[in-house]
Amino acid sequence: MLGGMRVMRISDMGSVFAQMNEGVLLLDGEGNVIYEAGDVAASLSNLLSVSSGADSIIIDGKTYELKVQEVVVGNRQVTIILVNEDDRGTKLAALEQIVDSINQGIMASDSEGRIFIYNEAQEKLENMKRDDVIGKYLWEVYRIDPKTSEHRGVYRTREPIIGQYRAHAYIDGEPQYTTYSTYPLVKNDKSLGAFSICMNDTKLKKLLHETVELKRKLFQPPKAKNETDNGTSFSFEDIKGESSELNKLIQEAQNFAVYNTDVLIVGETGTGKELFAQSIHNFSPRANSPFIAVNCAAIPETLLESTLFGTTKGAYTGAVDQAGLFEYAQKGTLFLDEINSMPMSLQVKLIRVLEERKVRRVGSNIVTPVNCQIITASNEDPQVLIKKEKLRLDLYYRIAKTCLLIPPLRSRQKDLTFYFRYFISKCNEKFNKHIRGISNELEELFLQYDWPGNVRELEHVMENIVLRTDPSDQYLDLKHVPDYLKAMMENEEEKRKSIGQQEDTVKSVQKLSEDNIKNELEKTNWNITQAARNFGLSRQNLQYYIKKFNLKKEEDVVEK
Repeated sequence: MLGGMRVMRISDMGSVFAQMNEGVLLLDGEGNVIYEAGDVAASLSNLLSVSSGADSIIIDGKTYELKVQEVVVGNRQVTIILVNEDDRGTKLAALEQIVDSINQGIMASDSEGRIFIYNEAQEKLENMKRDDVIGKYLWEVYRIDPKTSEHRGVYRTREPIIGQYRAHAYIDGEPQYTTYSTYPLVKNDKSLGAFSICMNDTKLKKLLHETVELKRKLFQPPKAKNETDNGTSFSFEDIKGESSELNKLIQEAQNFAVYNTDVLIVGETGTGKELFAQSIHNFSPRANSPFIAVNCAAIPETLLESTLFGTTKGAYTGAVDQAGLFEYAQKGTLFLDEINSMPMSLQVKLIRVLEERKVRRVGSNIVTPVNCQIITASNEDPQVLIKKEKLRLDLYYRIAKTCLLIPPLRSRQKDLTFYFRYFISKCNEKFNKHIRGISNELEELFLQYDWPGNVRELEHVMENIVLRTDPSDQYLDLKHVPDYLKAMMENEEEKRKSIGQQEDTVKSVQKLSEDNIKNELEKTNWNITQAARNFGLSRQNLQYYIKKFNLKKEEDVVEK
């Protein structure tokens, strides 16, 4: 008896363990058996050579799981060995059935990036078969750079990525939006891989979008053109075009607005990135709050930090207490255009703001919460910028939670011909003209031009040409095009050669089969300009035959 309490005897302790396990073996400090019990007691002597690090043993052809623990009873060192039949195979089979039965999609990859779990719900979400995915590398299935894979990032950092929203796949041309989270797989402090849990929000978002749009149309009071009090001038109604690509892009942007998440907009100069950014803001719950836009390329590096984060009096010579744009945006939207022009040193500070949603003014120790939505834009491919070390990879992960890719005007011929009519109408009203259309020759010239400045360039060119017309002119023609524009687009000799070669070109195209055109497009990854060059055709001629044969690009599945 110690202090009125009885010290538990070895046999009592062994009896307790024997009631909960198939076999029990107690050893003293010398390794001698001092207690044994259980259905496998006759074979427990085999365990005497088992070290404390072993986790299983075979007895009479069966595998048993071992748990070994050293304890002190009274003043005696005692090793406890508990033996139970290994049921890990049963558990694994049960878990596999559970994973296949739930509605959420689940995908897991191992330490090398190979996919080893892909359940039935994930098959439906991404429109792929498990047999075509299991055992393959992530970058083989999703056609992405291993360096930018979220799974590989989570595997390396062991930090989960929670609540992402993105269209990972397309079914019948319709983007399938999913909300997903990616977690690390860790055992005994060793990274084993990563897994994602996904939910398909497409139907819910579509219904929510229709509800919000109907409510907006019914209850929004009429407003004069461009009359706003939140710093914007545009909404989705101002985005003009007729192509299916543009219509799908608008719906995708409206879904992002409803979801109220940070967005990265990627598009060439003149494609309308700020137009989409303002439209997203005005379609979102933040519409009544400020929209603040800043072009990162237009502000000197020395001023950009203080402009964004604010300053404290005395931080440097001439500094005053001044709120930065993150604070000024309040609960609205901060639009960072040309994020690719932001210095790398400032990108590090932006990462902290995006992570913590807090900002600290230059020269101050006081942090202020950031409540605004952040929309960023780049006129270059982020993957290229990362390789050129102009964009930090960790910043890309955070700003690209939802990504909007605006295709260039040259890839949207239906929109291009629409803009001919639209800008003529706009110029007629602006300059009191009466132009009815454009000549076939001018249209051919325009269609063969790549329009590197996209819609903005086209608008300026149309205004330039319309201003050169006489009051009696009803159609825009080549004679209205300034010489420097002609030289930039196509000189007279090239046009005559194009017209003279047209008949030969048509004859050569007639020799091409649907399969030949399709194979060439696949070889060039559907780069129509390059494929046309390989055939010796103009881009427009090749587009005609693509439409004639009803050839369509199989949508690439984008990895989470």
